[in-house]
Amino acid sequence: MPSQRALLPRSTPAASGVSSRAVAALLDRLEAQSIECHSIMVVRHGHVVAEGWWAPYSAERPHLLYSLTKSFTSVAVGLAIADGLLSLDDRVVDVLPDHVPADISEQGRRLTVHHLLSMTAGHRTDSLAEAWQLEPGDLVKGFLRVPFPEAEGTRHAYDNPTTFILARMVERVTGRGLPELLDERLFKPMGVDHAEWDRVASGAAFGFHGLHLTTEAVAAFGELLLRGGLWGDRRLVPREWVELATRRHIDTLPFEDGSGDADYLCGYGYQFWMSRHGYHSDGSFGQQCVVIPSHGLVVAVTGANTQAQAVLDAIWDCLLPGMDHAGSARDDEILADRLRRLSLAPVPGSAAPERPVKARLDASAEDSALPDGTTVIVDPVAGGWLLRFGSFLNVEVGHGEWRETSPLGRPVVAAGAWQGNTFVAELYVITTPHRVRLVVDADAGTAVATWSIVPLTSPSLALHLRSPLMTRPDVA
Repeated sequence: MPSQRALLPRSTPAASGVSSRAVAALLDRLEAQSIECHSIMVVRHGHVVAEGWWAPYSAERPHLLYSLTKSFTSVAVGLAIADGLLSLDDRVVDVLPDHVPADISEQGRRLTVHHLLSMTAGHRTDSLAEAWQLEPGDLVKGFLRVPFPEAEGTRHAYDNPTTFILARMVERVTGRGLPELLDERLFKPMGVDHAEWDRVASGAAFGFHGLHLTTEAVAAFGELLLRGGLWGDRRLVPREWVELATRRHIDTLPFEDGSGDADYLCGYGYQFWMSRHGYHSDGSFGQQCVVIPSHGLVVAVTGANTQAQAVLDAIWDCLLPGMDHAGSARDDEILADRLRRLSLAPVPGSAAPERPVKARLDASAEDSALPDGTTVIVDPVAGGWLLRFGSFLNVEVGHGEWRETSPLGRPVVAAGAWQGNTFVAELYVITTPHRVRLVVDADAGTAVATWSIVPLTSPSLALHLRSPLMTRPDVA
């Protein structure tokens, strides 16, 4: 595991004018609504005042951010513009001429950095799947081939390829890979020593997805934005860019039925969502960096849930009323103890029977993580089990504790138990929001292995245990 280095100073809630009871109320709300979180960090006036990880997740672990990655790509664009290498009016066809399809439309020729940043290219829905289907080896070209039913600059549609193209444009004008550029200009100066990127098959970073960072690194990014791009006495991002990127550039639209989540109808900036209070970066399944300048507040959350609006509502309803209403030192102690004891529910059951069991995997179950017919062996070892999946994957499982292995490069943390004649294990792909539940019926000799939430890039467990993950996403 990477070494952990404090990026932000610590304080108590009371010393920073935050009510510990308000933080506890936020936790109560998340728990009452069964919202699975993996971590939370509250930063007030530059100091961490509350932090917690739901075991087996922990402070030193990077966590897949999904589309929260987009905001980092926005910063990279801002750096290229500040260096005079790119401008908001630069056209895709001029910066990436080798990716222009022969039959490009006139609107495709007009698309600029501004249109990509604000996701106003003219599509009505995300074009990722269609673009990659049209051009499996060139997403830029595929994007430019997808028809544009709306005029550029007039309508927002959440459109993943726009960020992919921005990443490629930054790389073209700077001569640096996106990860290398952000390492040099952002992460290393901040003290972030571990940023991992998932990549497409060509080796390029997605740009719109795929960055893994610790919760503290996400919170520090929010604090950097709150400070207008200043880190200590060093200017990392131009203030002008932070202000430009985090203000509304286009209205966001409700769904066709007229519905929509309140904080996703507040408008869109340059790869940032506007909110009822400040702005936020958002990634699938509960990855959030919420910046509330009016309160000097940053909240970073990771998780495995589909209730992003519910998390924001909890911050507004529970946490914000506790600003400038500090409680007692005793309240702070009670909160700190609760945060230390956060845990996801362990697998209940016993260690017996202590005998090997062999089963055949049934992949007809919805959201299966392994191929049909895979041989599954549950082999007892001291204090747990060794799971053997065919000849390609071995995973250690603890009883009453989590055990970690890295069979294909990325860590998996697992715990399990016998429940009668059924063996149940939870396999956490611990640097992501995802886990697999294995259920083995010893009597029938069958097993199922299903995702809690299927990863957007692929349902293959083996793929997600490889580092770096290299794939072409099926959906986004």
